[in-house]
Amino acid sequence: MQLQHANPSEWAVHSSWQPWVSAFWRSQAGQQLTAFLSERISQGARIFPPQPLRALQLTPLTDVRVVILGQDPYHGPGQAEGLSFSVAEGVAMPPSLRNIFKEWQTDTGLQPPMSGSLVPWAKRGVLLLNACLTVEEGQAASHAKQGWEALTDSLISAVAQQNQPAVFMLWGAHAQAKRALIDPIQGGPKLLLQANHPSPLSALRGPTPFIGCRHFSQAQDWLNTKHLDFNWKLEK
Repeated sequence: MQLQHANPSEWAVHSSWQPWVSAFWRSQAGQQLTAFLSERISQGARIFPPQPLRALQLTPLTDVRVVILGQDPYHGPGQAEGLSFSVAEGVAMPPSLRNIFKEWQTDTGLQPPMSGSLVPWAKRGVLLLNACLTVEEGQAASHAKQGWEALTDSLISAVAQQNQPAVFMLWGAHAQAKRALIDPIQGGPKLLLQANHPSPLSALRGPTPFIGCRHFSQAQDWLNTKHLDFNWKLEK
């Protein structure tokens, strides 16, 4: 499956996100992005995922408990499903996702998942947001700096300003660069957890290796102290 049309009205989002999404598509950045996507589709580009705003459909703003920031979607056929680090059921897990599950299992004691799809997390309040929401087949970061970042930065700020607890997991330099959107915090209490990216190239490197960071248990324990019943199970 690939993106068929550059028509934002076909990309469903939860109503709680609509003010930010609508404002973006009315903006110059939003109009330029729409024109860019239309042009690339007309030129025969294979663009993933088919629903770029799926994270905003599955996780309402008012339900966000954790934000996990990625860079851009997977660029292999059938991989990207509109959620950062997640792949569709039946698709082989990429190396970064395997490392995420390795740390998740060690940290929580939960059993290894049968699928690489993180949809159950999204439905439990984990906003799985990439900075750039589309990509072309075989070309990582091919849609970076085409306008998506203006939208996703506004969404990060929206979560930070909500008067409710939330955990931001910032893995790698690209995600950590978004810290300025979160700090200083204007809304309710926030927990920022930083480590290297889960990619095999950096997951074990210092000074803050991803493997062994224990972010999953830290996030769960912190949210539970805020009287929010949260866990990392992946059952549907």
